Amino acid sequence: MQKIKKDDLIYVIKGKDRGKKGKVLAVFPKKGRAVVEGINLVKKHMRRVSAEIPGGIVSVEMPISIANLMLFCKHCNRPVRVGFKILENKTKVRFCKACKEII
Repeated sequence: MQKIKKDDLIYVIKGKDRGKKGKVLAVFPKKGRAVVEGINLVKKHMRRVSAEIPGGIVSVEMPISIANLMLFCKHCNRPVRVGFKILENKTKVRFCKACKEII
């Protein structure tokens, strides 16, 4: 089971965007990478597709390694490690290892 999922709030712990927070847009578990909103931006030259979408140099988010990300706990208000536990109704959930709250 992945520790980071789509729509999670994460914190970057390593790389050129260290210290930034963002929302996960997509996760690629086999590659071990994730696309995060506003993180790991690169300039890309785009051709004009239609009259509404102009061409030019555009900033695009590229995938970043999941090893460089930590889940951001809203209860603790800081990046935390994640654990897994099984509840009484046999569902597997993630929890914050600092405050023990279910994420």
